Amino acid sequence: MRILFVGDVMGNVGQTAITTYLPKLKRRYKPQVTIVNGENATRGRGINEAVYKDILTAGADVITMGNHTWDNNEIFDFINGAKKLVRPLNFPPATTPGVGYTIVKVNAVKLAVINLQGNVFMGQNLADPFTTVQPLVAKLREETPNIFVDFHAETTSEKEAMAWYLDGQVSAVVGTHTHVQTSDERVLPNGTAFLSDVGFTGPYNGILGMTRENVIQRFLEQMPTRFNVQEDSPAVLSGCVIDLDGQSGRAKKIARILINPDHPYFDD
Repeated sequence: MRILFVGDVMGNVGQTAITTYLPKLKRRYKPQVTIVNGENATRGRGINEAVYKDILTAGADVITMGNHTWDNNEIFDFINGAKKLVRPLNFPPATTPGVGYTIVKVNAVKLAVINLQGNVFMGQNLADPFTTVQPLVAKLREETPNIFVDFHAETTSEKEAMAWYLDGQVSAVVGTHTHVQTSDERVLPNGTAFLSDVGFTGPYNGILGMTRENVIQRFLEQMPTRFNVQEDSPAVLSGCVIDLDGQSGRAKKIARILINPDHPYFDD
C-alpha cells in the first residue's frame, strides 16, 4: 500500500496548488490512498463544504483537520454528513460533532486514518492525545494493521514522543500544524514511519502563509493584529509518500515532497 499525504492547505493559493498538482502527483506516485489536511483551506481558517468537495474532486480520499477546525462556522452545516472528513480525536467526545478517525477500504486492504491534536503550546486544553489514541489503536488493529496518524501539534518533541510511543502499533505518525516541512523523515525500528512536520500547501511568499506586513507589524509593535492569507503569492505544496507492507502494516519507506519556485515540479 502506498499513501500520499499533503500538508495543511491554506486559502485560495493552497486550493489552486491542490487542483494543479494533486492529480499530477497521483499519476506519478500511484497511491492507493490520498490524505490531505484541510484545516486552513477556506480563507486560511477552517473549511466549508464547497472547498471540502473541491479537494475530494481533486483526488483526496480523506481530509484531516486540526486546531482551526471550528474557525469557519459553515462546518457545522455539513460535518456530520461528511464521511471523509476527520477532526481531532481528542476533542470532547460528548459534545463534538464529526469523527476522529475513518477507515478506507482499498480492494481487500483497509487503512485507518486518525487525526490527533497535541496539547503543548496549542492554546487548548484537550484530552491527552497519548492516552486517548492508545485504546483506539488497539481496537483498530483487530480490523487492520494499517493505521495512519496525522498528529496536529506545535512542538517537535511532542510529535516525536508520539511516534516512539506508537512505534510498531501504527504504520505512520506524520506531523502537521507548523507549516514548515522538516527533514527528519525515517522509519522507526518497529516499522512506524515518522516525519515531524509535513509542511503546508499555500502562499510561498507569506509568513507561514499569512500577509508578511501584518506579521512583521505584530513583532514590531507587540499589539493585536489581524492576520490575513497572503493571496498574491506563488504556491508551495508540501507532502510525503509512504510505502507500507499491507499485510503487516509496517512502513517500508517515507519520502518528502516539496514543490515551490525554488523546487519546481517537472512532469516525467
